[in-house]
Amino acid sequence: MKQLLLDLRNEININTIIVRNFNTPLTALDRSSRQKVNKGKMDLNYTLQQMDLIDIYRAFYPTTAEYTFCSSAHGTFSKIDHMIGHKISLNKFKKIEIISSTVSDHSGIILEINSKRNLQNHANTWKLSNLLLNEHWVKNKIKMEI
Repeated sequence: MKQLLLDLRNEININTIIVRNFNTPLTALDRSSRQKVNKGKMDLNYTLQQMDLIDIYRAFYPTTAEYTFCSSAHGTFSKIDHMIGHKISLNKFKKIEIISSTVSDHSGIILEINSKRNLQNHANTWKLSNLLLNEHWVKNKIKMEI
């Protein structure tokens, strides 16, 4: 994950929100069993910090233990799904919440964005640029993640 962030650093700006299953808690508070944060997590957190990126949920709820993943095999809960944004952009977000799921072992995360303009006649849509999928390094990263 750290390397993916470093590879994307030139594509990330203050309007970027990275939404994904990082498959790792970012803090000790993000897991029900209070294990220490290992070196890999410390490296990832350092990389996020150096890029001025922050876990949006943790910025809103710095002391709340709420989880996005349930491992029934281990009997543990953790927050491994994250929305990462630029520190400067925190004022653009109105609220964020974790939504429980009964059909999946992952919960959803909803991020509400402040909007100062009238959007009654405009639809806000997000679209993945297909050109990005043509990049060789992107294809390799996706293959490695799968």
